[in-house]
Amino acid sequence: MDPAATSVAIQGFGNVGSVSAVLMHDAGFKVCAVSDVHGGIHDPAGLDIPSLMEHLRATGRLTGFAGAREVSNTELLELDADVLVPAALESQITAANAGRVRAHLIVEAANGPTTPDADRILENRRITVVPDILANAGGVTVSYFEWVQDLQSFFWEEGEINRKLEKVMQHAFDQMTAQSDAHGVSWRLGAYLVAVKRVADATSVRGIYP
Repeated sequence: MDPAATSVAIQGFGNVGSVSAVLMHDAGFKVCAVSDVHGGIHDPAGLDIPSLMEHLRATGRLTGFAGAREVSNTELLELDADVLVPAALESQITAANAGRVRAHLIVEAANGPTTPDADRILENRRITVVPDILANAGGVTVSYFEWVQDLQSFFWEEGEINRKLEKVMQHAFDQMTAQSDAHGVSWRLGAYLVAVKRVADATSVRGIYP
């Protein structure tokens, strides 16, 4: 996907959603909609994320940003955007609204933002979903690096941490898609296949113990 020609809508503007907006804006994507607990804003031409961050610091909310129309968190999910990033609460995409989602790619940055019924609808509509257990695994991966660093008295620079993170996430993505392709299933089921096999292999090696 060409970033300059790709629009993104992000539901949620906490640690995950706000950083996603900044990083995607910096990478050249057109972040056209964002929302927080107070509501959302939308500009089809793309939001100026650095200016929006200043507005948020000054007012404490996203709404009221000049040049953007206000939308609800529910409306944001159905906007005309290429990529949808649900980064707020669980069960936001349901059987009631999955048929109206217009994004081609959904990246689940929240935990469980899509219900099982909605998942089937999205799959039937050929909308690609990057499942939460992969998409938002970066935080716990870096927490592991932090634990290793403290345990071994290492002192890694931010750039090195990012390189290590990218390597781990790329490997996990490759495993997920390999299982998905091998069994002709969605990426979510592919990720579950990887996860279940890891637990089974660990149990086989270590045995069952109290």
